[in-house]
Amino acid sequence: MTIWTDLLGHEISQKYYDVNGVRTRVIEAGRGEPLIFLHGTGGHAEAYTRNIVAHAARFRVLAVDMVGHGFSDAPEVGYDIGTYASHLGDLIDVLGADRVCLSGESLGAMVATWYAIRNPSRVRKLVLNTGMLMERDAAGRAQLRDAMERSKRASGQLTRDAVHARLAWLMADPEKSVTEELVETRYRIYTQPGRAAVLGRISAHVFGGLLDDAWTEQWSNSERMRELRCPTLVIWSRHNPGLTPERARLGKDKIPDARMIVLEKSAHWPQWEEPDAFNRFHLDFLAS
Repeated sequence: MTIWTDLLGHEISQKYYDVNGVRTRVIEAGRGEPLIFLHGTGGHAEAYTRNIVAHAARFRVLAVDMVGHGFSDAPEVGYDIGTYASHLGDLIDVLGADRVCLSGESLGAMVATWYAIRNPSRVRKLVLNTGMLMERDAAGRAQLRDAMERSKRASGQLTRDAVHARLAWLMADPEKSVTEELVETRYRIYTQPGRAAVLGRISAHVFGGLLDDAWTEQWSNSERMRELRCPTLVIWSRHNPGLTPERARLGKDKIPDARMIVLEKSAHWPQWEEPDAFNRFHLDFLAS
């Protein structure tokens, strides 16, 4: 299965929006209520190619390259959670949408959470996919250090093998899930002039921040999730690195209106490794 066969036969477009001066790439399909997919640290819109078509029958689906990522611009800004949340808000304004559904994976889940906290009237439903505002225990910190080292190698000594190793961290079954096409896609993104250095700084900031108590208190404090006012679905996986399902359930219980499901055969990218189950639970929640 390739990215192209996932999208084959459907009306899919790659668009660039001017978002407050940031040229922002979006893979888009469908019509109706906007559903915005947000990838994780160092990621890109292709993380959702196994989900776009399933959702386009009901939603205007937009898989976004967040600022500094993918083929979107990478301006000289401070890449903290506030930067991404502001960029997301500017994009929603450009789209002319009064309300949206947000679905974020890892870093994208944190960004979506902050936007929803700050703009409760603009988010109808929220999905947190293997990411939330949550403090890490010792085991989770060790797994984050592993991700940070892999990211350093992928951005500092750029080879396809280094990119493969970083992608393998996301998967329960890397041999099956990390395809040559996926490696090549990310490799071409990282080999854009100057892009590897930016993504290296972003990864160091996010993973380093999650290992820092002061940063965690500011940006990943689970108590802030009590402020969410929209129905929320937490999608987790049995093999997720960084936060176990048990730890995630403690965070989910702080969200006023939340439900949680755990997928059994995936790691940090359940939308990629278990797309049929992910799409079914995701659509059921958004449509209910």
